[in-house]
Amino acid sequence: MKPNSYPPTPVEAWKAVDPRPLLPIYPPSEPLERPTLPTKQRTPSFEAPYTLSTHIIPACYLRKGRFLPVPQSPPTNGVPKDEKARIMQQYYFDLRVARGAMLTDGYPKVLWNCLNRYARKGLNQSNKTGLTLFFAHANGFPKEIWEPTLAALLSSQASILIDEVWCWESIQHGDAALINRKSISRYFDWSDNSRDMINFWTNFLPSETSSRVLPLHLPRVSEQETKRRLEVGFQSRKLMIVGHSYGGCTSTLATENYPHLVDSLVLIDPVIAKPYASEEIFQMSEAKTDGLLMGSLTRRDTWKSREEVLTSYLRNPFFQAWHPDVLKIYIEAGIYDTTDAEGNPVVKLKMPGIYESIVFAERTVSHETWQNLSNIPERIPLRWIVPGRSDADEFGRPGATGERCWIRPKNASNIRIAGAGHLIAQERPVEVGEDLRDFILEVYSDLYSQKSLPRPSL
Repeated sequence: MKPNSYPPTPVEAWKAVDPRPLLPIYPPSEPLERPTLPTKQRTPSFEAPYTLSTHIIPACYLRKGRFLPVPQSPPTNGVPKDEKARIMQQYYFDLRVARGAMLTDGYPKVLWNCLNRYARKGLNQSNKTGLTLFFAHANGFPKEIWEPTLAALLSSQASILIDEVWCWESIQHGDAALINRKSISRYFDWSDNSRDMINFWTNFLPSETSSRVLPLHLPRVSEQETKRRLEVGFQSRKLMIVGHSYGGCTSTLATENYPHLVDSLVLIDPVIAKPYASEEIFQMSEAKTDGLLMGSLTRRDTWKSREEVLTSYLRNPFFQAWHPDVLKIYIEAGIYDTTDAEGNPVVKLKMPGIYESIVFAERTVSHETWQNLSNIPERIPLRWIVPGRSDADEFGRPGATGERCWIRPKNASNIRIAGAGHLIAQERPVEVGEDLRDFILEVYSDLYSQKSLPRPSL
């Protein structure tokens, strides 16, 4: 791998927070009315010796917040300026300020997660390594958003070491958002996404990597297998986590609580923030996130066609910064075909902006995750992929990014991706794939000799 972009940096003391314990982790009891996949099974957008299949699992049954239906997106067209401001402030109050009254010690609700599985063709006992990659997306993106990165990674020398890739989808994102449409609450706690990941790892991830076809609804593993994983981890898998932003924070929280399940951890500018040292930094950070929350509320989510979406996005500097392949897959997989109130064909975002705002309303887990970051066992290699642009926002005061890379200094490394802001996976997916390649070739080089696999010529 390339030398560290940020040299070892001392971490200044902070006022400790007391992380809340996770709620119990288990899926709802049978029998369940299992949903169908809301969109057609895709084929990968890239060429590589892997097959793609999509799967559904029940999420954790207990949720951190009580259920309250999500309101319609705020009406803004033709609304007087003063009235629009009043409406927006009411939405902000409902989503952000009134959260405390919705907190529970476990609210029962049936919800679903979706995953994409990319399985290497021709796996058998002589050539499989057990290396399993788990990708967790940022807020606002479907599971397919990783395909441009996977295109670079799975066509590289490292692919021979990778048995399976699983791309996660949080309950209010992508296909999962369509399945859960009537069950999503206006209250969401990021720790529930961490628990849902752990639920998948311990209750539904098959024990062995394989090329065999798996059912749409993954069966639950035995109670004995779940118990063994919770106590000592996987027997035949090496789980490498790759998490971006919201997905980086929540997968880290999962790792902190069950480190024996995780073999390595790659964090792409995760929303993991040191408790703020001053009121000024706190207010600055709150204002930034409030801006994201309010901006998402009024995001357009309906068009006549995907061509109209593309034309609209190409005029927007936000989307202009994305790699063309990322924009293409976002329009393909983040949007679905439906009809409007008059029965006319239209396309809509699978995840409307208000769902994104609900996720932005949560501000606790990023600090809780920071608190225990230094306690992640040193046996777990920790790789930080962070923005390379000088004007990129940081989570905290100036210099917070470099400091964060060294809170657990042993067995840690970092790289700044040139030209990228926070949305590294969207703006520089090829560079991310290349860094993952180098990480795998270095960290998992022993797998070549263990399986008598041919070493690549670098």
